[in-house]
Amino acid sequence: MGKLDGKVVVVTGASRGIGKDIAELFAAEGGKVVCAARTLKEGDHPLEGSLEHTVNGIREKGGEATAVAVNISEYDECARLIEETHNTYGPVDVLVNNAALTYFVPVADFPVNRWLRSFAVNFHAPFYLSQLALKDMIPRKSGSIVNISSGAAIGPGRGPYSGDAPRGGTLYGAEKAALERFTQGLAEEVYKDGVNVTCVSPSQVVATPGTVFHKLVDGIDDPRGEPPEYMAKAALLLASEPLDKVTGRVTYSQEILKEFGWISEGKGIGFERKGSGYSQV
Repeated sequence: MGKLDGKVVVVTGASRGIGKDIAELFAAEGGKVVCAARTLKEGDHPLEGSLEHTVNGIREKGGEATAVAVNISEYDECARLIEETHNTYGPVDVLVNNAALTYFVPVADFPVNRWLRSFAVNFHAPFYLSQLALKDMIPRKSGSIVNISSGAAIGPGRGPYSGDAPRGGTLYGAEKAALERFTQGLAEEVYKDGVNVTCVSPSQVVATPGTVFHKLVDGIDDPRGEPPEYMAKAALLLASEPLDKVTGRVTYSQEILKEFGWISEGKGIGFERKGSGYSQV
């Protein structure tokens, strides 16, 4: 038996990277996975990866998945995603808010239209989709929402500063910090309804087409990176463990996997340095 047998799962940003790994693992664990992203076909985006590639790979291994090309920065598109999920598989049991849009631009130079679009994808969309999914979860007194954050949510602390630190990650860090606070607030609101809400970040940078593009790692095989399956396993753990064991947790992939005995050793955030303030409470 799989940990998600028969569960209807929605994963955003499933065309590549962490979202693809989550979709594949959740399908392998018996979930019926709706894979959502903007890139339907290979070549539609400059980076490698597509929904068709993810879904075809899942189906080749005997899993159940379907693709929905969608722009989650718009509420109506989020509503369409949930409607198509209902039409294909039924009510949502698990929502993974993974999709992210990152522009590494200093605040003084940030184009306002890009600022608003980034916030729409990284923070507004998780609200839209959570609210829509809760219409399925609350009446049935069950469900799980897993938000994907980032070590960028850990701020630089107070000054004075060296002045030579890389600039451009302020917006992304602020969005992820907001997502972590949103996670704990929502977890408290729907606790009585039996709905589990959690948040997890990589303990180390995961080598993906996106992190390679932004030069956060030196390539897909960079040995300094975290194995991509760790984030998928951490998301699975948070989506499948009992409510009282995990709801409201803001955590890190290797930290939570080691705590629950899914791995024996861990590195990075949660081990070599503390996480964000929200992970400490």
